[in-house]
Amino acid sequence: MTNKAEVESWFKGKAAEPALRRVRSIILEADPRMTEYLKYGTVQFGYEGDFANFVQHDKKTVSLMFNRGARIPGKFPHLEGSGPSARFMRFADATEAGVRATELGQIARAWCTLVTAPKTKPARRPTA
Repeated sequence: MTNKAEVESWFKGKAAEPALRRVRSIILEADPRMTEYLKYGTVQFGYEGDFANFVQHDKKTVSLMFNRGARIPGKFPHLEGSGPSARFMRFADATEAGVRATELGQIARAWCTLVTAPKTKPARRPTA
């Protein structure tokens, strides 16, 4: 497991460091079950599996990829994508991240609720 020092080091010197850190704080403060770690060279957020990670993190803007975003229940106006799996949310800067904090927090909480919901088993067919 990644330690906090490794995560902190990852942020240092990035062009969008203030915005990346703002997005990070929104996600981690949205639900106490959410964690962070390094995976595939980027900061990954997760609870009961991978939730979201920063992509194209060498730019001056922030792109957050929700790995299985199509599964997240609810309507979120800034969640982009229509494919079978991933969704994205993009932020121009830390101010825009702050403006979208409520929506991003709702997405994080929706993920945590989704993955902790009781799994229903298909009904068994009676045997003859």
